[in-house]
Amino acid sequence: MKALVIGGGIGGLSAAVALENAGIDCEVYEAVKEIKPVGAAISIWPNGVKCMHHLGMGEIIETFGGPLRSMAYQDHLRGEVLTQFSLAPLISRTGGRPCPVSRAELQREMLDFWGRDRVQFGKRVTHTEENSDGVTVWFTDGTSAHGDFLIAADGSHSVLRPYVLGYTPERRYAGYVNWNGLVQIDEAIAPAEQWTTFVGEGKRVSLMPVSDGRFYFFFDVPLPAGLPEDRTTLRADLSRYFSGWAAPVQTLIAALNPETTNRIEIHDIEPFDRLVRGKVALLGDAGHSTTPDIGQGGCAAMEDAVVLGAVFREHRDIESALREYEIQRCDRVRDLVLKARKRCDVTHGKDMALTQAWYQELKEETGERIINGMCETIQGGPLG
Repeated sequence: MKALVIGGGIGGLSAAVALENAGIDCEVYEAVKEIKPVGAAISIWPNGVKCMHHLGMGEIIETFGGPLRSMAYQDHLRGEVLTQFSLAPLISRTGGRPCPVSRAELQREMLDFWGRDRVQFGKRVTHTEENSDGVTVWFTDGTSAHGDFLIAADGSHSVLRPYVLGYTPERRYAGYVNWNGLVQIDEAIAPAEQWTTFVGEGKRVSLMPVSDGRFYFFFDVPLPAGLPEDRTTLRADLSRYFSGWAAPVQTLIAALNPETTNRIEIHDIEPFDRLVRGKVALLGDAGHSTTPDIGQGGCAAMEDAVVLGAVFREHRDIESALREYEIQRCDRVRDLVLKARKRCDVTHGKDMALTQAWYQELKEETGERIINGMCETIQGGPLG
């Protein structure tokens, strides 16, 4: 049995490893000639960490995941701590530590684990067809590939998604712009082993430790889509949007490198009622494009892969296996997309009264409520 995996990112490589572990031959096709990760880093929460271990790639996460031991929210103007607490209860309850990791490192190590020479690059899909013999895809270079089934892990702009759904869904602008990058850790900005977030005005500035003594940072600002901003105006834009914010925020703006800082308009897509058509299945961002507000996008793709491998160990009939995959994943990924959207709206001032109420709640927060919410999300995955 042979699977075609379209997409050589986190989701596609996780799926390929999972399927190979289940005894299925895989061919991986990637549209670009060289993968350049979108975004500086990614949060891998304990559900994702468990998935990586389950797939045999746990060493990657343990080696390159940053030391995240506590969490704090701080006032945007004075930098005063609103709440600060240890993440030890989260680690104890979920059986794993959160691991923020550089996307470039994660992508590189996963490619090396799978085998870089086993990925066919420059293979951009135009269309697919299936029949009783399996699935065929055609690429823009005029070539084609045939397999028994196909996993579409081709990202939030998936070419194959309309084939599965029967329509082309619209991406929904979430209402804010995110700037993200990496800087050297400076304790004048934030403690080295803490997830620190400055909040106010429906905006946030957040820092997480990754490997090699670096912070992953991001800025969020509610803005209209399509503003003429780019790297040439980046520092001035951030200085304007965060004028008057606390000294650590100003230090961060001065320290970042505009040439390696990304500016992204954040979108999601309404959850889908299906993930499978015949012998073609959506996986990762192709199947559930979410905002990053609960840090579960990459984790959800890894969960998809774990479930995919499990169903093919149980069912050798392709369509039965893929139906079971869809049953196990549809509600879970819908829940994650909608949870992220709800958190997005509160964080970014869609209803400023609710956002202000959240700021007040943070002053009374012991960490218990936040950790309970995280545990509920994390423990809803296929590995508990």
